[in-house]
Amino acid sequence: MEHEEPLIYNLPQDTLHQIFSSLPLRQIIICRSLSKFFNHLLTTPTFLHHISTTLPPLNLLALRHHHHHYNHHNNHHIHLFDPNLNNWLHFPLNFLPFSSPLPVASSHGLIYLWAQPNNNTQAQAQAQTQTLTLTTKSLLACNPLTRKFRILPHLGSAWCRHGSVLVDSVNRVMVLTELAALYYDNNNKGWQKFSSNLPSKPRSPVLIEDSAFALCDVGSPWRSQWKLFSCRVGSGSTMSMIWSRLERQEWGDVFDILKRPRLVRGVGNRILMIGGLKSSFSLNSLCSTILILRLDLGSLEWDEAGRMPVEMFQCFQDAGKFKVFGAGDRVCFSARRIGKLALWDRGAEMGDEWQWIDNVPGNGDGLYRGFVFEGRLDALP
Repeated sequence: MEHEEPLIYNLPQDTLHQIFSSLPLRQIIICRSLSKFFNHLLTTPTFLHHISTTLPPLNLLALRHHHHHYNHHNNHHIHLFDPNLNNWLHFPLNFLPFSSPLPVASSHGLIYLWAQPNNNTQAQAQAQTQTLTLTTKSLLACNPLTRKFRILPHLGSAWCRHGSVLVDSVNRVMVLTELAALYYDNNNKGWQKFSSNLPSKPRSPVLIEDSAFALCDVGSPWRSQWKLFSCRVGSGSTMSMIWSRLERQEWGDVFDILKRPRLVRGVGNRILMIGGLKSSFSLNSLCSTILILRLDLGSLEWDEAGRMPVEMFQCFQDAGKFKVFGAGDRVCFSARRIGKLALWDRGAEMGDEWQWIDNVPGNGDGLYRGFVFEGRLDALP
């Protein structure tokens, strides 16, 4: 008996596009896997352009694994949490002809990762077209929703081990260490290298529009003293990268009230500074909670964005050190032996802005790191 083609296949493409464009992006992604027909229909440039202007991106929290904990059991997937649906998603990375891909950053629908090329024909062909050295790791940009990727110009292996990867909203990339910085955008077609004049190793650097920001310890071996540094990142032949301390007299002791502060990129031109709120200015002061401060880069004024509830903070106080990651109005907190993540979600659609995330994929010690991923079907590497 001859298999009959589904009637929906006979509808005009414009009609089908109109039907599917009314679905949420999550459902569109699912529909693409139903058949080759739907995959082709929902990946045409016309449809992608239409939904990019009408549908909001997927706002997900992605986990990144530390080098020591990244093993063969999890290196073919990236784990993402959807706060709106309160569930975990697992996007495959097996379309990359590389081994041990290590996701480190994301911006505007693309994920950036370090990866080691496979020693096979496919990887060699890819390498020959993009002048890739097969023996060292390279930095890639990929869209896991469309399974498209691009290899950035090659870097030395030391940058992979010691550099922090920063990406801004237009996918300009900076790899930053204590001694130097590399900067790349599509206009230059190559990396530009700059010496760094930072006084110490930069902590939690962020890249916002045409400026980079980082915290540096300017104190003594016995007592930390954190300050905010910034540098403007331009373009062209006269481009320079000089870091300077950013401070105002009216800020007072804003850097002294937080223990082990970190930076997170906020909404628009804002920076979040997060750390334990000291109960006093003594050297070994205990913390009463975790505080989220926000700096408006336009007015250079600080305000309080949030503070962790006491009962939630008790878990972190008992665990010791904690990690912070996120962007915008969503920040995640992790610590050893807790077994779950704490989430500050200022734009939560329902419930409290502070909540627990359970069923976190394990990486051994529970000290999770990550970044925010805005899933877009129209993002091109």
